[in-house]
Amino acid sequence: MTEPLLAVSQLQKWYPVRGGVLGRPVGWVRAVDGVSFTIRAGETFALVGESGCGKTTVGRSVLRLVEPTGGSVRFGDRDLLALGRGELRRLRRDMQIVFQDPYASLNPRLSVAEIVGEALAAHGIARGSELDDRVVALLERVGLPAAARRRYAHEFSGGQRQRIGIARALALEPRFIVCDEAVSALDVSIQAQILNLLQDLQDELALTYLFISHDLNVVEHLADRVAVMYLGRIVEQAPAAELFADPKHPYTRALLAANPTPDPDAPRRAPALAGEVPSPLHPPPGCHFHPRCPDRFGPCAAEDPRETALAGDASVACHLYPGAGAA
Repeated sequence: MTEPLLAVSQLQKWYPVRGGVLGRPVGWVRAVDGVSFTIRAGETFALVGESGCGKTTVGRSVLRLVEPTGGSVRFGDRDLLALGRGELRRLRRDMQIVFQDPYASLNPRLSVAEIVGEALAAHGIARGSELDDRVVALLERVGLPAAARRRYAHEFSGGQRQRIGIARALALEPRFIVCDEAVSALDVSIQAQILNLLQDLQDELALTYLFISHDLNVVEHLADRVAVMYLGRIVEQAPAAELFADPKHPYTRALLAANPTPDPDAPRRAPALAGEVPSPLHPPPGCHFHPRCPDRFGPCAAEDPRETALAGDASVACHLYPGAGAA
């Protein structure tokens, strides 16, 4: 098996809750709490879960757009969390992000040429006519005309704006791109176009994606492997086809059961979950999912389950499986 392009181990991002006159921390919001996964070069690794589970925080922590509280992130042979500002700036040429909101992520005061070419100029890669030529080539690669470079973000549709965001991400010729809910704000027909574009670019440029989404239909179509998050932790990882055909964790089964299907007669795989997602400020003891789990039993309320390796390239963190034990 080839070495992973990205290896994340026990990643944490805790946010302080401050109180009192001096504003000292009185608690911690555990947005990401011990997340581990690897991504191989050329694959699409999807991170899924309910809103607020920590998916976006994982993506931004991996890129150090927010600083992790703990853990390690390795990109190739480099420890990202040990890099200084200058080293990290140089390595950012290999790592980019496509944001969820294609309007809020584009500066309304800049033309498309300035938005797409900003990174090229900042890194000293191109200037003048060469910069303009590169911007035109990037726009055409994502399906926009050369004339688009003279216009502003508000003059485009949502799908076109997201193409601009993708062109900006491609400008520095990265190897790895975080797609943070990159199609969730778009109409279904436009989603399909953007997904096809992302796949074409991956094939053409040998890109590696961390694809963050709550849309399981999109993930099933696009991903090679999938990790399921609940309340800041990964509860299951598996190849996409295997996870959708035979989910192991009770939360994964419930998540798939709640996924809309075009067949009204299709049977549900599991009952709908009861209760609300607990607060990451005060997560439940033991398995975080146990208050809502239909299969909970003795150790669930007291012991954190270990991640248990399953057959093939899958794992699950659940006391239903031998070897989970106490973490």
